[in-house]
Amino acid sequence: MITEQEKNRRKEIINFARGNVRFEGIILSDKVEEINQKYINGEIDKAEHTELCIAQMKLEHELKKQSS
Repeated sequence: MITEQEKNRRKEIINFARGNVRFEGIILSDKVEEINQKYINGEIDKAEHTELCIAQMKLEHELKKQSS
């Protein structure tokens, strides 16, 4: 369980990162947003969040390549 302060800190970090990638024209998938929410809620730590996001984005990239 994380504190409300930590939850808010994580939410700010995710919102900042989301804004940065959106500025570059990238919209995060629902699956990545689910991973982000798990991190915000304290269900996973920073290392797990990074690992899961990278794996999901690689998978999505491969699927996009295959469908092109």
